Amino acid sequence: MLNLQTTDYLIALCLMFGAILYTSVGHAGSSVYIAIMSLFGVPTQVIKPTALALNIIVSSYTSFRYISAKLFDLKLYLPLAIGAIPMSFLGGSINLPGNIYKPIVGFILLFAGVMFLFQLAPKLQGEPKHPHVAISILTGAFIGLLSGLTGTGGGIFLSPLILFFGWTSVKGASGTAALFILTNSVFGLLGHISSVSNLPDALWIYALAVIIGALIGTRLGIKRFSNEGVRRALGLVLIIASAKLIFNL
Repeated sequence: MLNLQTTDYLIALCLMFGAILYTSVGHAGSSVYIAIMSLFGVPTQVIKPTALALNIIVSSYTSFRYISAKLFDLKLYLPLAIGAIPMSFLGGSINLPGNIYKPIVGFILLFAGVMFLFQLAPKLQGEPKHPHVAISILTGAFIGLLSGLTGTGGGIFLSPLILFFGWTSVKGASGTAALFILTNSVFGLLGHISSVSNLPDALWIYALAVIIGALIGTRLGIKRFSNEGVRRALGLVLIIASAKLIFNL
């Protein structure tokens, strides 16, 4: 067994709690994983592949759980994935320098933090209606490219769009987002497969932590768990981490 530092165990514990919250709403948690690693001073070149690897682990399980519970919309997912696959691969192949990567990810974390802190997730109104196939493909392509570039899964952008425009039911949004995140994470990592050499020795304990978090979070999510206080606390953490990245603190 590799010799781990106290910091590694603290990171793992934080990752577990982040996974619980994110998987409860069908996300894999990449933005909070990035935020946590940033706050602990993990090097930039380690953050992206680690976040993608953890995303793959978590979204594989959450996809299975939500799809098994029939919380999934295949007709919406397919054109989104068609657009996302090549672009997430392309994004993953681009290794941004730290001075560009940090502010981009910082603004993504800021967006996610504001969504959580102020409870801005839109509510579906009326009957769901699928968008035109071309719109779905373009949406998937844009989010896929951003996901590959930054090491995020794209769920933080896709879920609000689905619910705001009423592309599927509230229940269907969770499983659709989970599988979309898995798709982006796999092809984003494949696009820059050499980055796996930057994965930390502590990856196994991080992986164990997020798996435990996913086991708890998906169970709570399928039972319609909602905890506004925890969500707001997470939003604050994301905003703090975004400031650290944007202003290079």
